Amino acid sequence: MHISDGVLPVSVAIGGYVASAALTVWSARQTRSEEMPKLAVMTAAFFVASLIHIPFGPTSVHLIIPGLTGAILGPSAFLSIGLGLLLQSLLFQFGGLTALGANALMMGLPALVCGWFFNKFKGSAPSRQALVGGLVGAGGTVLAALILALLLVTGGEDFFGVAKIALVAHVPVIIIEGAVSALTVGFLARVKPALLLHAFESPPGQAHG
Repeated sequence: MHISDGVLPVSVAIGGYVASAALTVWSARQTRSEEMPKLAVMTAAFFVASLIHIPFGPTSVHLIIPGLTGAILGPSAFLSIGLGLLLQSLLFQFGGLTALGANALMMGLPALVCGWFFNKFKGSAPSRQALVGGLVGAGGTVLAALILALLLVTGGEDFFGVAKIALVAHVPVIIIEGAVSALTVGFLARVKPALLLHAFESPPGQAHG
């Protein structure tokens, strides 16, 4: 799902950088020091999940776990995904530096939306949390694929067909991400529910920062 260099118009690439920089600063300010180990683990998980990818024209198809990242990290998810994308671009040339801002928005915005949704509707029962985790896992990839299609359309008429096919190509990914997120969230809800608390929800006895 990485967009390569040279695909987006310069104005869109610059706009992506400006918006993603602002969201990265906000995400960093929302991240508490005690959440840094969790952020590091999820950044590594995002990095590894995206390593196995199938090239698809100007983009690629692979796991991106924005919903799961958002469910676990909340507002810190955008920072985590941005760091993962930067490392992928520098180390493996996935995506491109000129498209880094747009790629961060494409995967980071769904993570923030899913984090809020999960916190709002997760309830307290592990079974309910697993269900909502599965929904955000699939929903995050749907949102990312839609943003991908919109960004590709800005590249001109040559990308209309690619944008449509890209949406269809991500259907299997959506199903897999939903299943992986449901299993992961359900497991954490049973063995370590504290990991599902983040800045969208202050721990007991603490006020929102």
